[in-house]
Amino acid sequence: MASIITEKFRLASADAFKDSFSTDKYYVFIGKSQSWVSEGSTSDTAIPNPVDSIKPEFLYHDDMLGAKLAGEGQTSFVTPRKNWSETTSYDMYRPDISGSVTSGSYPTKTTSSSGKNNLYNSDYYFATSANRVYKVLYNGDPTQVGSSAIGGTEPESTSSTPFWNSTQTHYLKFMYDVDELTNSSNFYVTDFMPVANTTSGAVSTNNSVADGAIHVFNVTNAGTNYPNGTYYVPVRGDGTTTAIIKLIVSGTSVQAFGPTDGTNSQMFNVGVGYRHASVDLSSTNIYTNSSLTSLISGSVKTNWEAVSSAASITPMIEPKGGHGFDTIKELGGHYVMVYQSFAPADTDITQVNDFRRIGLIRNPNNSAGTVLTDSSARATSAILLSGSITTQYQPDEIITQTNGANESARGRVVEFDATNKLLFYVQENYSSYGLDANGDLNNFSGSGSVIGSTSGASYAVDTTSTSTVGTTSIVSGYGASEIQKDSGDIIYVENRRSIQRATDQTEQVRIVVEF
Repeated sequence: MASIITEKFRLASADAFKDSFSTDKYYVFIGKSQSWVSEGSTSDTAIPNPVDSIKPEFLYHDDMLGAKLAGEGQTSFVTPRKNWSETTSYDMYRPDISGSVTSGSYPTKTTSSSGKNNLYNSDYYFATSANRVYKVLYNGDPTQVGSSAIGGTEPESTSSTPFWNSTQTHYLKFMYDVDELTNSSNFYVTDFMPVANTTSGAVSTNNSVADGAIHVFNVTNAGTNYPNGTYYVPVRGDGTTTAIIKLIVSGTSVQAFGPTDGTNSQMFNVGVGYRHASVDLSSTNIYTNSSLTSLISGSVKTNWEAVSSAASITPMIEPKGGHGFDTIKELGGHYVMVYQSFAPADTDITQVNDFRRIGLIRNPNNSAGTVLTDSSARATSAILLSGSITTQYQPDEIITQTNGANESARGRVVEFDATNKLLFYVQENYSSYGLDANGDLNNFSGSGSVIGSTSGASYAVDTTSTSTVGTTSIVSGYGASEIQKDSGDIIYVENRRSIQRATDQTEQVRIVVEF
């Protein structure tokens, strides 16, 4: 059985995912303050690949540091960023790219100029340094064997109608201005750029004609021995308004689509409503006038029918609604970027340690067991210490607490707030990172002293305190994670090199989900 996952399926999935941010609660989290060596890597720079399995999700909760809510305003449809360059050979938009050629009644399919077998993998659009996005409707390569570099200067036009570039070799369509999009700078990065949602009403549509027009055609075979002259050819198919090609024959060959009237063949009328189109170059479909009332006749017709090599033309039908009507579909926007920043004002997120993991969790619970709705949440555990603090616990050091003859709680320091006597820690399910010598993970409990293995700090737990210390809720000396462990669904995980946090800097996190 032959099957494919279509581009429309990808787009529908991306759309559903983005829409779910209005109903579900998604949090961007950071985690893993300990070296990758804890997970078996040879060094902290040997970053392990995330694992898509059941057990690792528990581990991701164990080392989670904190999370921030990402709402609809922190999401955008994006597409791979392609920058304008005068030395780039761009592909062109065409509706039939798929990389195979078939015969019979099924439409002929082709590859792009660069050989790509999928439109959305090809380079048929670009963004300029002024952050304007253009689609290439024609690239001067009618037979799709390899286009020349675009050359010239960056386009600047914001016209709704297609236009020729400065070198008159590429026919372009202005799509949208990135700077006009809400929070565009959050989503405009080296590898991706935001896509305007032109069908939502937030950005005005920029299509030039009604849906199903034909602005471009490829002369795939120029033919030979045709009678020179100017002719008019109706485009066959299902158009509700007929598209008409102004055909220029010179040197006994059909001239390619181009910008110069009288020299290049052009569209005289782009038509409306086409879903299927073809060009019939037989003598019974060639007219001498644009109103299509006068067919060629006499010697012209005789010579036309006696050509030694027949020409062929492939019309390029616009997407539904026309170029610029639905930019997300037209530019392959089956990617959703989620943006969040972790700033010094975010007191729930440690500012004195590093992190190596980012992720996205959907509908986690708070410590009371209901879906978390806070704008941010601390994911570390906390201990309120007693006494006068004279020795500081050190970030990442091992802390232990003896609870009976055969049990010892073990964890790693994330942050120590000496002013409020709060010790924040995590317990990873790895030997010496959370597990004791017997391989057990024991909770810190009771009033026994918490000992720092490197600093030598040793202070008892203030189990008499049940209050809010700073912004941390303490019950009998202990503060649980504000995100209930193992709740929600972790739907995205990315491992990175160590990123050091500081009290005077902001980390911007961008997650791109491809469908």
